[in-house]
Amino acid sequence: MTTEMQILEFRQADDTAFVSFWNEVLAPKFIRFKHILVDGLTQHSEAIFPSLPVRPGDRVLDVGCGFGDTAIKLAEMVGPKGEVVGLDCCDAFLEFGRRRAAEQEIANLRFIRGDAERSLPAGNFDVVFARFGTMFFGSPVAGLRNMRKALRPGGEMVHIVWRNRADNPWLSMAKDVVLQFLPALGDGARTCGPGPFSMADKDAVTDMMQAAGYADITFRRVDAEVLVGQNIQDAIDFQLAIGPAGEVFREAGEEAEAKRDIVELALAEAIEQQSVSSDGIVMPSSSWVISGINP
Repeated sequence: MTTEMQILEFRQADDTAFVSFWNEVLAPKFIRFKHILVDGLTQHSEAIFPSLPVRPGDRVLDVGCGFGDTAIKLAEMVGPKGEVVGLDCCDAFLEFGRRRAAEQEIANLRFIRGDAERSLPAGNFDVVFARFGTMFFGSPVAGLRNMRKALRPGGEMVHIVWRNRADNPWLSMAKDVVLQFLPALGDGARTCGPGPFSMADKDAVTDMMQAAGYADITFRRVDAEVLVGQNIQDAIDFQLAIGPAGEVFREAGEEAEAKRDIVELALAEAIEQQSVSSDGIVMPSSSWVISGINP
């Protein structure tokens, strides 16, 4: 069986509850705020794309490819003799990527549906890449191990994750405000996963990478301002829909809706203190760019 056929025939069993939650609950919210999640966060990937170990002719797997913007960038980097496969568990995200690739007539890029924590296509990839996806793994070592197994010997995996709360007020500030009015998440709450800061600790992630079989593990810090809204109301709506504050608000249900006015007022006051650019409201953020080799 050829490598291409292996990928085309790649299938997984029924969705886990976690994947169903992403498709049914989170995907519509992410689509609504695509202008922030794609345009607002690209500085972190753009900062490291020039140094990615991607060469013309390479085969690259983009795990958690989302709306496909990074996969398209990678397809440009590998050129017509290379190939990129974008993988995500959300059908709606993949459709965005497929449409954009078709519009731009990108022939060396395909999108497939899959769950990296369960298995990945055996493709002997030169590079496996992930932007802000691995930190949502419920079983991080399993997911990281599957990413390594998708690499050829000597191939490299690079993933970007958020650093600590203190250096990412764009995520932490709104949750602190919301928790002044609403209860913290209880046991059994439906969330996007371990959370955006689950891979913030360098030592803990090094242990995960080593357990998954990687060698030559490196960390690089990237600091950048990110867009959190085109205006104050856009920023409020974004924070109450996605991320740590959004989870608290969603899980509070009727209580949250009853207190929406006072919560939004408090968030507006906090957001008004942030910087404003020509694109909208921006806040500081910080990420790790982590890489490892498949020995």
